[in-house]
Amino acid sequence: MVLGARVLKTGIAVTAALLICSILNLQPAVFAGVAAIFTIQPSVYRTWRHLLDQVITNIIGALAALFSIYFLGDSPIMIGLVMILVISLCLKLKMESTIPLTLVTVLAIMSAPANENLEFIFNRCLIIFVGIACAMVVNFAILPPKYKQNYLDKVNSAFTNLSLLLRTAVSNEMKEKSFQEHHEKLLSDIGKLEEQFKLFDEERGNLVKLNELDVREIVVFKQMLKTIKQAEQVLENINEHYFQSRANDDEDEFFDQQLEELIKEHEYVLLKFEGKIKAEESDFENDMMKKSEAFFEQVLHNYLQNKEQKFRLMIIASSIVEYSYHLRRLNQLIGQFQAAKKK
Repeated sequence: MVLGARVLKTGIAVTAALLICSILNLQPAVFAGVAAIFTIQPSVYRTWRHLLDQVITNIIGALAALFSIYFLGDSPIMIGLVMILVISLCLKLKMESTIPLTLVTVLAIMSAPANENLEFIFNRCLIIFVGIACAMVVNFAILPPKYKQNYLDKVNSAFTNLSLLLRTAVSNEMKEKSFQEHHEKLLSDIGKLEEQFKLFDEERGNLVKLNELDVREIVVFKQMLKTIKQAEQVLENINEHYFQSRANDDEDEFFDQQLEELIKEHEYVLLKFEGKIKAEESDFENDMMKKSEAFFEQVLHNYLQNKEQKFRLMIIASSIVEYSYHLRRLNQLIGQFQAAKKK
């Protein structure tokens, strides 16, 4: 089992919060630990944004709790009503992610014995903010995320699974259970890739002043995601249409060869970005386009010979041609990025 950076950060933040509360004699320290758990975020930018939102909603929650204690009471029914009000306000402010910790703040204040004063309530608020502060410092200072490398690792992981599925999709060599497991993993990988791109884009766009090279790199990463998603769409179309089209052996071989060629080109383009291969020949993109055109023309010819039976193959061919287009586009963007990098 591999522990991720966020898991380690959460443990460190909780430990720090509990120790600080112990040193400052702030009790119960468990609220600081809970605050630290809810505040840890997957990126530095989200931590900062979450901190600002958390301060605002915690102040609102504290004020609502104080008002209820002094004017309406702190019965279980009132605590529930205040929580409903606070949740509504958080949703209205579009700060949904702050709701759990804000409710902890409300509960910490309203659970105070009736004879306690404002100093006790301030103490509870201070405990919460100790946890928030510890989580923020830990997220900034310890094991800062490597967004670029994490993204590329996820791209390679998704592509490895994708290549296996596409290479066996037409030949139908994989067992159904194994195919479904790999396909589900691919969909999961794509979801993680989308989330990782959001983190990368947020960090670059909000915490760093972007130069031309940064912008080009973000565009390349976005196109990597588009290309993998389109390849997955090809896989979906094959699963839905190919075996219902009653393709013959020649068509099986024809589609299989085209997919094999595209997988090789996809692998080549990714290796090119990583700088692991020599510069391409000048006609690489033209060759890709010619192969794609020849493939589609042949499928179109077969369709015109038997429209009713070959219609499903046209759907698959269209998605394959679009996959080829996204590959050419990715290759072009990588070339432009690497050329700008050398300047």
